[in-house]
Amino acid sequence: MIARRWRSVPRLLADRFRRARAGAGLAAQAGLAAALSWWVADTLLDIEQPVFAPISAVVALAASVGQRVRRTVELVVGVAVGILIGDLLIHLVGVGAWQLGLIVALAVVVAAFVGRSPAVVVQAGATAVLIGTLTPSVSNLEAPRVLDALIGGGATLVVTAVLLPLNPLRIINRAAGPALALLADQLDRTADALRERDTEAARAARDRLRDNKKEMGSFGEAAQGAQEAATLSPVYWTTREGPLGRYAKAVEPVDRAMRNSGTLIRRALTLIEDGERVPESMPAAVSALAEAARTLRKEFASGATEPTRCREWALRAVAEAGRAYRRGVDFSGAVVVAQVRTTASDLLVATSVDQDEANRLVRSAFGPVEPPGSGQPAGSGTTRSDG
Repeated sequence: MIARRWRSVPRLLADRFRRARAGAGLAAQAGLAAALSWWVADTLLDIEQPVFAPISAVVALAASVGQRVRRTVELVVGVAVGILIGDLLIHLVGVGAWQLGLIVALAVVVAAFVGRSPAVVVQAGATAVLIGTLTPSVSNLEAPRVLDALIGGGATLVVTAVLLPLNPLRIINRAAGPALALLADQLDRTADALRERDTEAARAARDRLRDNKKEMGSFGEAAQGAQEAATLSPVYWTTREGPLGRYAKAVEPVDRAMRNSGTLIRRALTLIEDGERVPESMPAAVSALAEAARTLRKEFASGATEPTRCREWALRAVAEAGRAYRRGVDFSGAVVVAQVRTTASDLLVATSVDQDEANRLVRSAFGPVEPPGSGQPAGSGTTRSDG
């Protein structure tokens, strides 16, 4: 047991160092934003003890990338609600333990009515606490509190947009990689499961791909954040219509590819369980589809102008699916073939191919449609990109 733990130490340390390196940019931004907000509030505006200015800067920076403008607005709204409710109730009921509880509760209710964001609610409640506890001993607390929120949020925007902007392509590359790797890996496992008629492997691939919210959520947030960074930072304005624009447009078709691949894997599992036919080209089609997703990740990361290799692999998958169909498939096999077509169409759209053109390319690559020996073809895609 002890020896095994010692052997895992290098891997754990390497993982921790990777995480620290990935967070270095955010740490530098946080330090600079906190320092800048304190300097502006303390030195330029002469606000006494402007503690909330650097706190606001860090809170705004801690928001998901792509939501920092919104988080700054939410900070100010939450602070304003907390001050309004706190001042009103102090004048009506005075100060004390039960009065503080009433002030905070009402501030939270009003904040929830004003906006659904948890940030507004938290800031309103926290500000109400400060107003309810410090007002008796600290005069003129209200205006500096609002100003601190504005300074902190503004400092964060200045740092992230002008002084120390992060490369938006690096942000989105780091998030897109895990999503596309997840898709490719589970399609590969499904292809192997089809070859070996391994129900457990197919079931594991189905369950893992189904659990994709973290990867796709990060991808979507990163796309939004990268667009925000490119919009706010003059340094990266030129990337908005290039690689960054293609990345942002790829989020939706990659999400569709995830869902259509999920259907593919579920039907592959049913196919194996029912003992249906598995033409040799069927697992080859799924493997090619996995390689298309993997290649898309590589071409995005390299900043390729045209992700041509991904397109080639996607159409190769469709061609293999067409061969499998003409060799003869059963009910679930026909659904697997249909989902290969649909997912390939999604990946083509992710490479900036028009949807109609993607469908035309898929039909052409599939070849003649001849009903398999078991009857009429079955299955259809789950989204509008029907291949």
